[in-house]
Amino acid sequence: MTNQIVLTIPKDISERARQIAETTEQPVEQVLLDYLQTFILPLPTLEAHEQAELEALQHLSDDALWTMAREQMPDNAQARAKMLMNQQTLTESEQEELDQLVERADRLMLRKAEAASILTQRGHPFTQKDFKPTHD
Repeated sequence: MTNQIVLTIPKDISERARQIAETTEQPVEQVLLDYLQTFILPLPTLEAHEQAELEALQHLSDDALWTMAREQMPDNAQARAKMLMNQQTLTESEQEELDQLVERADRLMLRKAEAASILTQRGHPFTQKDFKPTHD
């Protein structure tokens, strides 16, 4: 069931929606509907400092966001995490190290996802391959 609502929106929002629609080859109405639907999804609860960090990303330039979206865990950290995960048993200190590496990776992925979301909102097409560094 759908309801029709007539809504007058500011020119800057209208232009932005048209840019995104053109870039993504969708009708403007679909772009706006997709955006509105994000408000009804339950959001995970973040600690205040994590939420503040994500909100600060809104103020970064597109170039800074692209860099962040392509950021990768250092090779040595990835290798160490993989080695620890493949071990049959871990000492207490190894488990703590692995927990820290996993938390670091989770925070990185959260920042990357938020950067990608902001870039998409700004009208940049963004695909899975855009998460990879440009030098790969």
